[in-house]
Amino acid sequence: MPIVRNVSRAVSQLLQGSGCGCGISIVPVRCIGVSPRQVASDASFHSVSFSESDHPRVLITGGLGQLGVGLAKLLRKRFGKNNVILSDIRKPADNVFYSGPFIYADILDYKNLREIVVNNRITWFFHYSALLSAVGEANVPLARAVNITGLHNVLDIAAEHNLRLFVPSTIGAFGPTSPRDPTPDLCVQRPRTIYGVSKVHAELMGEYYHYRYGLDFRCLRYPGIISADSQPGGGTTDYAVQIFHDAIKTGKFQCNLKPDTRLPMMYIDDCLKATLEVMEAPAESLSMRTYNISAMSFTPEELVQEVQKHVPELQVTYKVDEVRQAIADSWPMNFDDSNARRDWGWKHDYDLPELVTTMFSFLGSDSRIAQAN
Repeated sequence: MPIVRNVSRAVSQLLQGSGCGCGISIVPVRCIGVSPRQVASDASFHSVSFSESDHPRVLITGGLGQLGVGLAKLLRKRFGKNNVILSDIRKPADNVFYSGPFIYADILDYKNLREIVVNNRITWFFHYSALLSAVGEANVPLARAVNITGLHNVLDIAAEHNLRLFVPSTIGAFGPTSPRDPTPDLCVQRPRTIYGVSKVHAELMGEYYHYRYGLDFRCLRYPGIISADSQPGGGTTDYAVQIFHDAIKTGKFQCNLKPDTRLPMMYIDDCLKATLEVMEAPAESLSMRTYNISAMSFTPEELVQEVQKHVPELQVTYKVDEVRQAIADSWPMNFDDSNARRDWGWKHDYDLPELVTTMFSFLGSDSRIAQAN
């Protein structure tokens, strides 16, 4: 099995040489060649007893990323702490570990993942495990294994056990031939990264499993997500997080995109709210399985102007990164999310002024921002 050995070797090298924390472990890749209706359902597992409740039993994979911890916190407030299990292959921080149930779950280990679902009587599954764009381009075979084979494992298990499955998609699922202003839910999608390609694959496979097997698959295409809890990681939209850190620490910011580059963005609280709302929406209200969601769309220049209302002395320069600029120029400028607003009542809370004020309230309360104000 040279392909399996090569993928396992690549995983080992990545885990030893990178702190990306993308939710991978060294296991053989299981190639799925059967439909979920052909998967044996008579396996015997030890069942853990839990109190009966009308609340869903939730599993979140890849849960130590930007969105997983926040989603777990939101869902635990809604459904109870013990009804939401956070999982990853990395060791969680103490505050995460002690905040609620945490379990090791590797999406490439089909048997173990299936045991987790059965033993914990999971009914809702949030699948956040993925290699993102930069890491994926550096190791395409690994990205293909995690983003596609891992997805297939999740789809088969969700269909077999009648789960409600959420898989996030992304602004990166569109490409240079997609309409950009606005970008509708249904249009040409020809992304040029393995991450984008894998997300289009996830959208189509989820829709196929819905119509072929009755899987309750739900998906949102996220815009750029801005959060005070996460550090910028060098992504195309991360300038919109970096500016706040630089304004606080140095009063100087260098932007790697052109000042007039318009991209759709969203504050993390709106993103998490939308995710919960689409999962709670009655199935009959959903006219499609994958929706755009949007809150605001701005350029670096517009963001700078809003930030300078809080930090007038902020100095801004532009040094364009041609790779990131090319990616940004192939992405939507505005998302058309009218279907989400019509079908299940999506409505955002944060526009640009509220976003900037909220970011500074989290990041700058005891810093030079407070002194400047």
